[in-house]
Amino acid sequence: MKFRLLLLLLLGTMAGHGQTIVKFDFHLYTDSLKKGFYNYINVDAQLSDSSWRPLDSTKVIFTANTGFFKGNDLFIDSSYQHDSVRVRATLRENPKRWIDTVIYIRRRGFGELPTEQEVIDGKATKAPRKRQ
Repeated sequence: MKFRLLLLLLLGTMAGHGQTIVKFDFHLYTDSLKKGFYNYINVDAQLSDSSWRPLDSTKVIFTANTGFFKGNDLFIDSSYQHDSVRVRATLRENPKRWIDTVIYIRRRGFGELPTEQEVIDGKATKAPRKRQ
């Protein structure tokens, strides 16, 4: 009985000594955001043991000058008229620590998708349109 109690106390004290966040930064999967879509905003943290771990909305408060967040996903309305969005990530455990970045909006529209028959025939790649 004493051994179990000692083990329980030891495990309880060890649980409180987690890794602390040394630094954190945006590591975006894309170079631009798309209007009318959910855009995943990736934030990674370097911990005190030098390992990197992704942070989600349970560890970070996300804000932006437009749109809304659902978890790490930022939705930007298709009617948004500016060329960029400012995104801020604030640590929940220490709100004095935050980072922000400017992410540009995709300007080029989406090209036409190949038809089902073009995919079957192996002609799925359409010639890219020239920029004007």
